[in-house]
Amino acid sequence: MAVMKVIEVMANSEKSWEDATRKAVAHASNSVNHIKSAFVQSQSVVVKDNEVDEFRVTVKITFEVK
Repeated sequence: MAVMKVIEVMANSEKSWEDATRKAVAHASNSVNHIKSAFVQSQSVVVKDNEVDEFRVTVKITFEVK
């Protein structure tokens, strides 16, 4: 039996939601080992001058506690 923990990470990107999600996982992996999955809980954008300027995600990251 494995013990799993979930943390919530917020990240942003000027490129895409996918890039923001990758950044969230990469940032979490700096302090957490054994990441098993990531669930994008929410997505939003920042609009400047009627253009999308930034993509934002809130990601739930599940990892195994050893």
